[in-house]
Amino acid sequence: MRSVWPLATGELTGADLEEIYAYPAHLDRPWVQVNFVASADGAVEVAATSAALSHAADRAVFLLGRDLADVVLVGAGTARAENYRGVVAGAKRLERRRRLGFAGVPPIAVVTRTADLDPGSRLFTETAVPPIVVTTDIADTRTLEAAGAEILRAGHDDVDLPRTLDLLAARGLRRIDCEGGPGLFAQLIAADLVDQLCLTVAPLLVAGQAGRIAAGFGAVPRRLALASILVEDGFTLLRYRRGAG
Repeated sequence: MRSVWPLATGELTGADLEEIYAYPAHLDRPWVQVNFVASADGAVEVAATSAALSHAADRAVFLLGRDLADVVLVGAGTARAENYRGVVAGAKRLERRRRLGFAGVPPIAVVTRTADLDPGSRLFTETAVPPIVVTTDIADTRTLEAAGAEILRAGHDDVDLPRTLDLLAARGLRRIDCEGGPGLFAQLIAADLVDQLCLTVAPLLVAGQAGRIAAGFGAVPRRLALASILVEDGFTLLRYRRGAG
């Protein structure tokens, strides 16, 4: 993988990538990074998942996003479609997290208005740390609590995302790595909560009925500033930060 902007010579090392994708130091508020991959024509999935759009470089940055985060945030629809499990990290990634000041792996936090999750799914049965379920006051969470989930209630009949981030930050989880889906991303945009977007563009044309990386709500343009462009094997890894204006 190499950087074409800012221009650099040679292949990027793991240390280079850690520096490029690092969260701001000394955070005193929640800071949200969103990770997505899309085709050149804007498709966010092939056959209902993102796997066919990915590449080794994209996966490396995806895993780095987890390794640099306090918590992984995901919508319930994506957790179900992608058959999510808890974060798995081998010795090399655990050593990286320890070196960077983290303990263990980050929890998965699932946003769901109804708490309609399967307590027998891998999210609950294949995890080193209990998942966090962010839901509403009216959701029935008894089976999820029995399966070991930590429940955060962030709204009466709908999940309030600013409240969600505050609840996570109160637990020391300020570095938030959001992995979608499009509905949750759209809600974060609408609430002006996105600090960084990491978008991999795959050199593929997909067509079909696939949606965009953000879908829902009215148009709410938010200014971004281009922070870096990396490339490998035709895949372009774009990083945008919250822009001024």
